[in-house]
This record gives sequence, structure tokens and C-alpha cells, in this order.
Amino acid sequence: MSNLKIRDVRVIVTQPTANLNVVKIETNEPELYGLGCATFTQRALVVETAVNDYLRPFLIGKDPADIEDIWQSCNVSAYWRNGPILNNAISGVDQALWDIKGKVAGMPVYDLFGGKSREAAAVYIVPGGNDLKEYEENVWAFIEDGFRYFKLGGTDRLFLDDSPHSEKPVITDKVSESSGSIYDPAQSVRAIVRAFEHFRSTFGWEVDIIYDVHERLPPIMGLGLAKELEPFRLFFLEDLFAPEDNDYFRLVREQTSTPIAMGELYNNPHEIIPMVKDRLLDFMRVHVSQIGGLTPARKLAALCEAFNVRTAWHGPGDVSPVGHAAQLMLDLNVWNFGIQEAGPYQTDLLKEVFPGTPEVRNGYMWANGKPGLGIDIDEELAAKYPITEPASSNWSWGNVRLADGTIIRP
Repeated sequence: MSNLKIRDVRVIVTQPTANLNVVKIETNEPELYGLGCATFTQRALVVETAVNDYLRPFLIGKDPADIEDIWQSCNVSAYWRNGPILNNAISGVDQALWDIKGKVAGMPVYDLFGGKSREAAAVYIVPGGNDLKEYEENVWAFIEDGFRYFKLGGTDRLFLDDSPHSEKPVITDKVSESSGSIYDPAQSVRAIVRAFEHFRSTFGWEVDIIYDVHERLPPIMGLGLAKELEPFRLFFLEDLFAPEDNDYFRLVREQTSTPIAMGELYNNPHEIIPMVKDRLLDFMRVHVSQIGGLTPARKLAALCEAFNVRTAWHGPGDVSPVGHAAQLMLDLNVWNFGIQEAGPYQTDLLKEVFPGTPEVRNGYMWANGKPGLGIDIDEELAAKYPITEPASSNWSWGNVRLADGTIIRP
């Protein structure tokens, strides 16, 4: 045991963009502390309670070097485990402990993991656009800046049927513009295929494309979509089925070579193990804080390496810059890295709130080489952006319905 002890643990909750949870672990050595991402945007205040009221009393006085023991003991501390609240809470603690260990060692966390396998991590982005012209201009601008991987997320809406008879009559009053939306699976499939046709005819074959289904299609329609998209040579098709429908991936493997990514809805790493060992996916795409942090994520990446499955950590705007910095440690270290999602976090405001935010340029994410995770937080500035939960709890994810009012689960 060392003389270094955990002096305090607390959660910083801020909303400069999405609701973000950052755990700060302070030690008995002045100015030595660590940061970790515990962001569960839709339930930010519950995660804050889990850390402050339950994990904090358990952690104070422990040696911050004992990361494995702390993770394992926190994981079973509530007896029931592998839920998103506890996992995100543990993740914030876990990442903060790796941050401290790197600072004590005077090296970036990727060096603690064994060093770099690459100099920077290739990223994909969502170009966006309010109309087709703006979307095309955005893509060309990103290509000019060196980006080569694009997600068509949201782009398919630009190709929805515009016939007055294409929309099924809406007979429910449970959906409004502020609380949710109507979803037509068949119309969505047609729009997705049109979007890919347009992308390839407009931007050619020298860039890679990705699409996220968000698990909302009936499984047999998802299988059909994977087959229809095969000629467009996707980098991967993401979250085609819900975790409850994993066995349908066997049909996809038998009938198409479309690369498959899956994982952001998994809480327990054991949920993905059958997918890996049976070679039903090509990219493992879990949300690092959702499974408990860097400690389980690096073990899962090692398992995936044995089966030639590449990593593609979930990284949209509801991963804090601290979380992106943590993921980048894995991206640079693991041999079987595939791609990193670069969420819309490269804003001037977020860079001010989180000094040391990883830089994205020329289509890659770059680490700054500083000890630990290489990132900090301006707590005074973060406090100027308090969260507004529950009003901003993103209820729209749970209020997507068919025209007859049936809820659709992601």
C-alpha cells in the first residue's frame, strides 16, 4: 500500500451542451486529482446520487492505485449489478483512478496500457444539413479537410417519400413535436436506400459510409435492409437489431457481407460475448461508461482481438470530452482499433469548460501526450451551465410510435 489515499469523491454536473456527469477524485496529495466520465444524459441526477451518496463513503480512505479491486468491489456493492446507473457511476470513478495513476507515473494512460499502436485515431462524423444542398456542402467541406468516414445519421429524412399518399394516417394523440415522433419502418427503409444511392453517386467510392438503424426496424426488415445496402460497400451498419434480437444476426451473416457494428445498448459486457465468439459482428461498439469504464472496456477489447473484431466506441455528444479523452487512450493502444465516433463536442465552449479536449483534425483524433487522460475541467465555468433535468431528459427516445400509437423500442 502507498501513502496516497482518496480524500474526496464528487460529481460535477454541467450542461454546456448535453447533460454531462464528470467524477472528480481528490487525493491527500495537494493538487493531485483525477477526472472520469459518468455521463448518462437521460438520468444525470440519478448517477450523481449514486456516486455522492453511495460510492463516495465506500471510497474515501482507499488507495487510488488499487483500480482493479476498487472496480470489482464497487461492481458488487449493491448486490444487483450491470445496470446503467451503477455502471456509469463506477465508470466515472474508474476513469478518474486511471487519470490519477497516469499523473503519478508521469505518463499518458495509453502508456500504462502498453504504449501506442498508432499515432492518432481515425474518426467518423455526421455532416448534417437542413436540406440536401447544405448537406452536400458540409460533406465536401469535410472531405476537403481530410475526413474520410461519414455517418448518414439523419440524412435519410431528406429522402422520405413526398407523395401525399406516402404517409399512413396518424391516429394517435400521444405524439407531439415536443415529445416524440411517428415512425414508418417501410418508408424509413426506402429513404435509407435512396440516401445511400445519392451519397455514392455524389461523393464516389473513395470515402466510407456508416448508418445507424437504432434498432427500430422489425428484424426481418432489418435483414432485408442489410442485403439491399450491400452494393454500397458500407464501412458498417450499426445497431440493426435490439439486444433482445441478437439471434437474427445469424441470418444476416448467412445472407450478406454487409459489415455489422453493435453494442451501445449493452450494459453488461457478457451480453456481447456470444456476438464476438460466434463472429456475428465486425465492430464492437459499446458505450464505455455504460459498461463501467476503462477497466472492463480494455478487457473486452482484448477479447475482441482474439476474434478479429475491431473497436468502435460509442462517442456522440452525450459522451463528455473527459469520456472522449478516456476512449482515445484505448484507441491509441489496442491493436484491433477500428474507428472512433467524434461527437459534436469540438465547440469553443466545450474546449473552454474542458481544457485539454482531444483535438480532431485531418480526419483523426489526436492526444496531447500529457500525463493521465490529459484533460481538465474549469469548475467555475461548468457551474454557469447547470442542467435542467428532468425537462431535458430526452423523452423523445421513449416516445417514437407507429401511426396507430404503438410504442417502438430502440
